[in-house]
Amino acid sequence: MNAAEPATPAPVADSAPSSVRFGFDNTYARLPERFHARLAPTPVAAPRLIRLNGPVARELGLDPVLLTSAEGVDILAGSRVAADSEPLAQAYAGHQFGSFVPQLGDGRANLLGEVVNRDGARYDIQLKGSGRTPFSRAGDGRAALGPVLREYIVSEAMAAMGIPTTRALAAVLSGEYVQRETPQPGAVLTRVAASHLRVGTFQFFAARQDFDAVELLAKYAIARHYPETAQAARPYRAFLDGVIARQASLIAQWLLVGFIHGVMNTDNMAISGETIDYGPCAFMEAYDPATVFSSIDHYGRYAYANQPRIALWNLTRFAETLLPLLELETGDQKAAIASATEALEAFAPQYEAAHLAGLRRKLGLMTEREGDRALAEDLLQRMAVNKADFTLTFRRLCDAAAMDDNSPVRGLFSDPEAFDAWAVKWRNRMNEESEVTGEERAAYLCRVNPLYIPRNHHVEAALKAATESRDFQPFEELLEVLALPYDERPNFEKYAQPAQLEERVLQTFCGT
Repeated sequence: MNAAEPATPAPVADSAPSSVRFGFDNTYARLPERFHARLAPTPVAAPRLIRLNGPVARELGLDPVLLTSAEGVDILAGSRVAADSEPLAQAYAGHQFGSFVPQLGDGRANLLGEVVNRDGARYDIQLKGSGRTPFSRAGDGRAALGPVLREYIVSEAMAAMGIPTTRALAAVLSGEYVQRETPQPGAVLTRVAASHLRVGTFQFFAARQDFDAVELLAKYAIARHYPETAQAARPYRAFLDGVIARQASLIAQWLLVGFIHGVMNTDNMAISGETIDYGPCAFMEAYDPATVFSSIDHYGRYAYANQPRIALWNLTRFAETLLPLLELETGDQKAAIASATEALEAFAPQYEAAHLAGLRRKLGLMTEREGDRALAEDLLQRMAVNKADFTLTFRRLCDAAAMDDNSPVRGLFSDPEAFDAWAVKWRNRMNEESEVTGEERAAYLCRVNPLYIPRNHHVEAALKAATESRDFQPFEELLEVLALPYDERPNFEKYAQPAQLEERVLQTFCGT
């Protein structure tokens, strides 16, 4: 865990007592030294608060007023260490685009500590872009403003749609520039997560054949995220089952809103079941299962439709790390492999069930019928052929159901009659649920099909304004729109519309 020497001596964070209290209750810091590297974040030149997420702060039991004070901003920038903080960088490994890297770790992140909210839920508070660590390799440990704002926007949009995700607590300008393709203004993101345990965290120790550490990590993850499994006859198998179930549900939710993560490496899969690490992520507009945005995904490994398959691949790598623990439970290696295989075989049916249930909701169907999957897949195939916008097609079913009229949707299809032919079957299916009125179904559809998503051209416009002229108004307005994704509101019509040809964003980029 040795890092290359920095070019100049790093400044030291101010450790003077602070009036800003987080009430840290740190458990990961109690794990053995090989789990992390202890170090303070590197101070920045001139911190300036861009935005504090007041609702998230209050959920955590934090005082938003104190966090926006000079001391609070210094802590959020990494220039001051809060009381009771035990800052550290976590160790982990990972498969990146299928190739295993035995040591990755927090190369530009610093875990300040853990807080327990009023409901008893434990959360990590982490800085991203907080300076070099022993895991930085050749990186500068910093973050550019654009990627920081992208993660803030998209993670908050996902939360508003009810999808498990890390949250953004704050974004701060550093007053420094970082060198990417061109010099970019630097920034620091404060991220909140149920934890930062990853598949790659387990891989780090399994690759070193440090099975004592794997067992300790599994017990820690069980206590923190899956306490009910501790009482199971085979707790490690129950733990594996729990992780698989959460990921099956999560990936289904991604596909139901057209989300493409972009870098589904094993170090970017959280054991908690939250969406984590928003790099070159994006939302699909015209429906195409092969859609890829990430500039580094040259072969479509993480394309939209590949995400369930990759999730299973990642979970298989996770199961491999647990084999020694499963062997303790089953008595021999062969039985352990059979147990892991059985657990992994549950992923596909769990994902399919969650995805189909979501598609039923998106079509406004209140009951289950044998032909529902075929009905949904027929629509998706027609959308793909006709390049229909994914989000608007489902959203406008609200109006089509209320009006008994196809006109709100058919214009999204290059061949409108393709939708008309499908709509006959859809309306026949809805008529089987005669107890539901058109108005009731329309209201239901509007509650499950978002109108506003982080469309790539609006995200890029907000990032450009912030990066080039420090104009954060587009960023603020976009956040306001996305905070209520299901509620149609005046003056926000443009945010519901797909990009014009000249506005299209065809590639998104990782921030490192």
